[in-house]
Amino acid sequence: MRTLFIAVIAVFWAAVGNAEMVVKSSPHDVATTMDRLVAAVEKAGAKVFARVDHAAGAASIGSELAPTQMLMFGNPKIGTPVMVANPAAGVDLPLRVVVYTGSDGGAMVAYHPPSRLTDDHGVPSDLPVLQKMAGALDKLTNAAIAE
Repeated sequence: MRTLFIAVIAVFWAAVGNAEMVVKSSPHDVATTMDRLVAAVEKAGAKVFARVDHAAGAASIGSELAPTQMLMFGNPKIGTPVMVANPAAGVDLPLRVVVYTGSDGGAMVAYHPPSRLTDDHGVPSDLPVLQKMAGALDKLTNAAIAE
């Protein structure tokens, strides 16, 4: 009975953890997926602020990390209303997407849903730009992982 209880709790916590992150599988490698994401972001008219190669950072200290890259990007037309609602939300803006090597060796794409801005910073959940952010993140990441 105790084992069953522990298993149920483990499944619950895994579900809660997954609810905080959107994760998608890519048929491409990490670099190709990231290149495709950059292209989609730029085509959409957003600005790429940074592309960070975490594996290169690990290599610089003599450590190994599977290919992992993070893209920071945004559009002031969408992000500014969030910052007006609560300037502290700037800690989570511009938006970030990480592309990393999953446990099966394939590339994975992950990001926090914009609804976390409500949970973490008290940004009103009915703020129209939150839906725009969610739609943009879904569309851009889908473009990156498209066959």
